[in-house]
Amino acid sequence: MAATPIAVITGASSGIGAATARTLAAAGFRVVLTARRKDRIEALAAEITKAGHQATAYPLDVTDRAAVDEFATAFRSLAVLVNNAGGALGADPVATGDPADWRQMYETNVIGTLNVTQALLPALTASGDGTVVILSSTAALSSYEGGGGYVAAKHGEHVLAETLRLEIVGTPVRVIEVAPGMVRTEEFATTRFRGDTEKAAKVYAGVDAPLTAEDVADTIGWAVTRPSHVNIDLLVVRPRAQASNTKVHRTL
Repeated sequence: MAATPIAVITGASSGIGAATARTLAAAGFRVVLTARRKDRIEALAAEITKAGHQATAYPLDVTDRAAVDEFATAFRSLAVLVNNAGGALGADPVATGDPADWRQMYETNVIGTLNVTQALLPALTASGDGTVVILSSTAALSSYEGGGGYVAAKHGEHVLAETLRLEIVGTPVRVIEVAPGMVRTEEFATTRFRGDTEKAAKVYAGVDAPLTAEDVADTIGWAVTRPSHVNIDLLVVRPRAQASNTKVHRTL
């Protein structure tokens, strides 16, 4: 009897990461949930297990390379890695942006993705059929005012995905990049604006049906479960009301 394929999801404590964990678990993967918030991922693992699926919680800060390397020792073989951990801080122009915010965004979005991918790539390769998913953003493809630091970090993730795909071609590992546009989750915009819920709400004001975390998770689940020879290099997903990062239809 074949072993249940394992999928690791970073940033699984909320939003897209949590929704992806539920989606992949329902698709037959044993999901390993990582995030810094131990209570959140343990509660999600219990929920998934209660639903009849397989889930394990592992508290992890993806920017801590020693911790990531220790985590990776648990896997001889791995089917899927979903690099979801990341996020945005602030919306200041380049002229006044806080370098500490830029550094933190780069560390989480780019170095965190690099750390986990490097550490788990041997196990993904050993599986004979591995998939690396990098969750970037439409910010990885075009800029917008007030987004300099986040855009720079997401461009870094995009280039990481492109370069890795070039470098490991010929190995049994796919590299998939999913780039969502406007997604309304419980934390993304609130975290960006440091808890200012009024500012966070304005991001989505008047927008008919922004994407949900479940929409993006469904997209990731579809991409991951394509036949092994099919690689979805880059999948951009936006709500119908959004034509670009700067063109959004609002009814106010």
